[in-house]
Amino acid sequence: MLVCAVALPLLVGCGGDDADPQSGSDLPPAGGSGSLTYSLPNLPSDLDPLAAEGRAEQTVTRQVHEPLVAQLTGPYGGMGKQPGLALSARPSDRNTVWTIALRPGVRFQDGTPFNGAAVLANARRWRSVPASQRLLPDLFAVDAPRPDQVRFLLERPAADLPERLSSPRLGVVSPRALDPQSGEGARLRPGARGSGTGPFEAGGRAARRLELGRFGAWWGSAAGLGPALDGVIFLADPSEQRRLSLLQAGTVQVADPLGAAALGEVRADPLLNVVGGPVTGIGLVGSVRGLDSVRAVPVLSGVWLTDISD
Repeated sequence: MLVCAVALPLLVGCGGDDADPQSGSDLPPAGGSGSLTYSLPNLPSDLDPLAAEGRAEQTVTRQVHEPLVAQLTGPYGGMGKQPGLALSARPSDRNTVWTIALRPGVRFQDGTPFNGAAVLANARRWRSVPASQRLLPDLFAVDAPRPDQVRFLLERPAADLPERLSSPRLGVVSPRALDPQSGEGARLRPGARGSGTGPFEAGGRAARRLELGRFGAWWGSAAGLGPALDGVIFLADPSEQRRLSLLQAGTVQVADPLGAAALGEVRADPLLNVVGGPVTGIGLVGSVRGLDSVRAVPVLSGVWLTDISD
């Protein structure tokens, strides 16, 4: 996880014309790689990151709501790791005070600025909602000395605070989407749109289907981080065998998760690949690139689709 005391040099932006190439990069523009269909056992009832308890639900909400701390890689294998919303995290007072430098120029999908005030609203929520209190048990205060800086004050030393702040359940939500907007005891407002800063935003929804579309003004696009995908379609099916069958039929490009027996069938198919295993892992078609770990919730801004022969 990212724990650094200096800002990393990278081009920062808040989006731009979708037709422009990524600044400072010879990679293709964001988008244009098509849509990915991704099967999971279940989908979240809404996109509130705090309510996303399991990996399947977090896989969906993480594409919309970014945690403060992240390390991101772009598609096509042409970018090194870049910091997310937090450019740096510096401890002091024996790890009881952490100063977080925020990425400038970022806006939520609803147009609200991402700044110290927005983080404070989220921190009030984290301190007053049981699900996040368990993730940040020693947090007693957060302040914002500057618009681009926040400080987390802890009752006891916590050397792992950056790792805790990387949890998908602590995805930052636009204050405009919170009820109340102050964040104190807040919940995600029903029907709220544009509540995240992430590479994808909410689209259509059916009983077992949820669509996310590429957010054209995502800050990461100007930094060469993609997303390559135009969108993601999540399909829910609790049956592992049906998820495997959907993958084998080409109805979905990713089946997550699969057990040992299903992974064995995937390995036996020359057009399919396995990530992880041997007990549990992900099955995917050969055209999917950039999805290479089952240890963390996937960030699909770094995934792209290509010809299987490539």
